[in-house]
Amino acid sequence: MSDKVRSIPRPLVRTNQWVIVISALLAMVFAEGWFLIVPLLAGISGIVFKYNPIMNFAKLFLKKKPEEYLPEDWEQQQFNQTLAVFCLGAGFISFQLGWTIVGYVFTIMVALAASIAILGFCIGCFIHYQWKMYQYKKANS
Repeated sequence: MSDKVRSIPRPLVRTNQWVIVISALLAMVFAEGWFLIVPLLAGISGIVFKYNPIMNFAKLFLKKKPEEYLPEDWEQQQFNQTLAVFCLGAGFISFQLGWTIVGYVFTIMVALAASIAILGFCIGCFIHYQWKMYQYKKANS
């Protein structure tokens, strides 16, 4: 059994985050949920099939071997992607139903989370850590 931790090169994660931010901004500027469909479907594919087409496309542009980049934890990224898919999906569905304010709320949430992650603080990581601590404390009490 290998002790190797599964990871994703940071540039691929950043590319995915930028696609989310740009799509969310376009959705908000045009009040049109269809802009969210690319990161939404890519995120669903990443969660269900473990294949994110955005990251796989971005991999073509890496100048070094993937293992030479700063790694991002795969499990953590799956958790973050689940949160992003929830917000993207809720935003998309809300815009389609004409619930524009709700669409904006979810789209702003995912855009802010992805933007803050690009700047260096991962909100999803913080939530994941708090959840794991809660589970640990509950199991040991």
